[in-house]
Amino acid sequence: MNINEWRTYLVTAAGRSAGRTTPEIVAAALEGGVDVVQLRDKATSARERYETGLRVREQTDEAGVPLIVNDRIDLASAVDADGVHLGQSDLPVAVAREQLGESAVVGVSASTVEGAEAAEAAGADYLGVGAVYGTDSKDVSGDRDGIGVERIAAVVDAVEIPVVGIGGIDADNAAPVVEAGAAGVAVLSAITAAEDPEAATATIREAVTD
Repeated sequence: MNINEWRTYLVTAAGRSAGRTTPEIVAAALEGGVDVVQLRDKATSARERYETGLRVREQTDEAGVPLIVNDRIDLASAVDADGVHLGQSDLPVAVAREQLGESAVVGVSASTVEGAEAAEAAGADYLGVGAVYGTDSKDVSGDRDGIGVERIAAVVDAVEIPVVGIGGIDADNAAPVVEAGAAGVAVLSAITAAEDPEAATATIREAVTD
């Protein structure tokens, strides 16, 4: 798979989906043209995420879209996901490779050039860099919140692997992230909480596609 073609990257959030299920949001996003789905749903139990993951794996398989699992290497293995996305406090990239196999996609979160370089050296396949515009979807320290597109550009210049911008991104501000060199944008609330997630996905995709 070509990560450089991941223009639109959905991060699921069961608690921010306006009463709709994650599979419902994923179905709409797939119709809207999303390129990759990350199962996050941190507010749910491991059992719930597993059951949701099995359903989402069916959906993404049918659509030919990669499925990434946030943080949990064990869950990624259990639902036969294409890979895992790791935070700075999660298990190392090498452990993910050992558990999931060399063909698995392993992404790593970074907010600084130094962190991005370290993740690349550790063997990450791509970076999730942010929070670009600030976020309230997760606990992020002030120095990592609202880092701006200038930081995206600096990270892109420093590494060879693809960069995906994340944090406060919607249709109105997505384009500058890609213009700064990111392969694409990861979006949570702008899709999951949208009145029409399919249309929201399509609009964001249009904003970041040449």
